[in-house]
Amino acid sequence: MSIPLLGNPIQEKLVTVADVSWEEFKAIEAQLKDNRNVRLSYLSGILEIMSPIGDKHEYVKTTLGYLLEAYMRELGIRFYGRGGFTLEESGYASGTPDESYCIGSNKETPDIVIEVIVTSGTINRKELYKPKKVPEVWFWKSDQIKIFRLNAAGEYEEVNRSDFLPNLDLTLLLQYIKHPDQYDAVAEFLQAIRKIS
Repeated sequence: MSIPLLGNPIQEKLVTVADVSWEEFKAIEAQLKDNRNVRLSYLSGILEIMSPIGDKHEYVKTTLGYLLEAYMRELGIRFYGRGGFTLEESGYASGTPDESYCIGSNKETPDIVIEVIVTSGTINRKELYKPKKVPEVWFWKSDQIKIFRLNAAGEYEEVNRSDFLPNLDLTLLLQYIKHPDQYDAVAEFLQAIRKIS
């Protein structure tokens, strides 16, 4: 038996299971409802199980959330943090974003959902949010942010800027997500925003 050394990062593991009925998925979900170290995603018969949720994933997710919230407060943009609650289309899709926000007013469906991808799976995560018509899906992966906007045809297309935060400089945002100190990252990001404004 090998014992991991302290300080080694936890490696996320992703298991994909095909041909899972909606009823089977809901039964598995019920069995794991109290286990916060497991994340389930379901799309049209495909079930992804991720566990454990790694430190890097949580650090990036939290830092990105802090930076976005600081940005919106600084610019007086009214927002409502919705966190990671499950968006579901019964019988077809179930996904839990890492963060989500409503802009302007609180709504049933968030305007922006954010996915932090450390371990890639087979499910197209944009498809998870299409049934709920989430206007924007943001992905952080490998030190890049990509934004996908739902178009008039009901498909997600990659865009350079958010409709909700059109003046947000994604390059600047990425610079502070990578900052080694989360607290300093937010403070320095705010200073940089004030210089630009």
